[in-house]
Amino acid sequence: MTGAHQVLAALADVEIDVRRAVAERKAVDPKPDDPYRGLYLTPEMVDRILADGPAAGDGPSGPVLTRLAENFELTDLDVRFLLVALAPEIDPRFERLYAYLNDDVTRGRATVGLVLSLCGLPPAGAGRFRFGSGAPLVSGGLIEVLDEDRPALARALRLPDRVVAHLLGDRELDPSIAGACRVRTENADPEAARLGAGVAAGARLLYFRTRDGDPSDKAVRVLAAAGRPALVADARQLDGHMAVLVREARLRGAGIVLGPVDALGDKLRDLVARTPDLPTILFGRGYWDPRWGDRTPVSLTVSIEGQHRLGGEQLRRAGTVAEHRALLAGRPVRAEDVQAGVRAQNAAGLERLARRVVPEVGWDDLVLPEPVRRQLTELTIRARHRDQVLGTWRMRPGGGRGRGVTALFAGESGTGKTMACEVVAAELGLDLYVVDLSTVVDKYVGETEKNLERVFDEAVDVQGVLLFDEADAIFGKRSQVKDAHDRYANLESAFLLQRMESFDGIAVLTTNLRANLDEAFTRRLDVIADFPMPDAGQRFALWDRCLGAELPRASDVDIKFCADRFELTGGSIRSCAVTAAYLAADAGRSVTMADLVTAVRGEYVKLGRLVLDSEFSPW
Repeated sequence: MTGAHQVLAALADVEIDVRRAVAERKAVDPKPDDPYRGLYLTPEMVDRILADGPAAGDGPSGPVLTRLAENFELTDLDVRFLLVALAPEIDPRFERLYAYLNDDVTRGRATVGLVLSLCGLPPAGAGRFRFGSGAPLVSGGLIEVLDEDRPALARALRLPDRVVAHLLGDRELDPSIAGACRVRTENADPEAARLGAGVAAGARLLYFRTRDGDPSDKAVRVLAAAGRPALVADARQLDGHMAVLVREARLRGAGIVLGPVDALGDKLRDLVARTPDLPTILFGRGYWDPRWGDRTPVSLTVSIEGQHRLGGEQLRRAGTVAEHRALLAGRPVRAEDVQAGVRAQNAAGLERLARRVVPEVGWDDLVLPEPVRRQLTELTIRARHRDQVLGTWRMRPGGGRGRGVTALFAGESGTGKTMACEVVAAELGLDLYVVDLSTVVDKYVGETEKNLERVFDEAVDVQGVLLFDEADAIFGKRSQVKDAHDRYANLESAFLLQRMESFDGIAVLTTNLRANLDEAFTRRLDVIADFPMPDAGQRFALWDRCLGAELPRASDVDIKFCADRFELTGGSIRSCAVTAAYLAADAGRSVTMADLVTAVRGEYVKLGRLVLDSEFSPW
């Protein structure tokens, strides 16, 4: 028997009571020639209404009502009240009969007084208090009491559309929260089984603290182990519909998974108050604040394993993006499609503080000594396996240390530090975020620290590599305190030391002056790579790659001469190649050796270097 049939069968007793009440009313109804006949239903009209449908026999309450009573802690009398109020929502005959019994054709809903009467209860008895604001029917959102300006017994009762739909078998989420919620269930793992046993035994409020992702998958498995589906809600999209969220969870017999709690504000206290008996798992970045509710949860620190720290819903969306990219290209899904799908889940908050770079270079584009390349490889290995090494194997225990990976790239401007960061990001399938120091450094005391804290907090929500270019500007050495300025500068450095140590992401610092960095920073770094000036062989490879395969070259172009004679960094060589290309384009011909030499001379002037004719001979 379906939910709708069960409910219709359960209305049988309600119809019998209504017929009895109608019979009693007909015995004292006004005469047919009453001048106000049009304002009420006559006995003859009531007879016709009753004749429209047969009197129902006794029917079972059905599992749907049994589960409803269990989930909302309803008494048998509450269920009876609910059915009386439900009747006109699904059978139009009851609307007209209730209007007749209410002696008002405009009031087709059950009133408090009518419900009590149909259930054989006195109007001044305890039954009327089952419609108070704290009673299960009302506090659970199953019944709304209307017409507060009327006397208590004359107030109409209404069932929300979602409650009516649920009783008739509809499993769709309430429209007001459908965009923020998803019903999920997954198989439990051993750890989830242990926690789930605790939930099943009575632990009703858990808090998962995490700094590196969305732990909703773990929470769903815990609830599954406790024998419940999970109603997973995004607090950033919920828009304060706490009562609706709790009602939906109770209707389904589900537990609630909700976070991040940082987005809830004062609404969190309302949720905690509404769920004393409902399994609820909250999650957020910080530690639980007792001011968030009158109940204290069991707090657990959880880590999201894997290179891409995404929750289940984000993973599903990333997979959809990857699949659609492949469909548009008319080919199977590739690794780059998956990476693009993952990057599409990045929060936009960091882009207000940093410049987002989608990597477009690879290892073949780097011209670096082999020791430096090995250090870059070590950085990617640390980023890939940090959860196993730092988490499972606990190689960085205690002290509030994060599971981040930090590196320093030191070397003169143009030696390839930024490109190396881009290559590392590409190897890991991540975006590169270059922090804009103009949005961070502030002349006012304490503001730089606040801005950096915003950068680190926003970085948690992105799948990316964080790059602090020219890092010595904000990670400089602490000095002896001689005045207030020194003291505050040292406080700023101390804050950065602590924040970097607790960071859970991947960060790279670059500097032209390694000696300017505080030694305490370098001690905390995982990888330090020194980028030297390229030698002649490396300069030859750089000239060849910067000129590229598409740019036409004249027969007199001698890049070996350029590599041997001009000691330039990779950045300067690229700048010279671009300048020469513009000269050739303006002349409408291939790039010539004269163009290259002219470009190099201009680069020397720009760098403030001495231009010697002998160095450029014979050109």
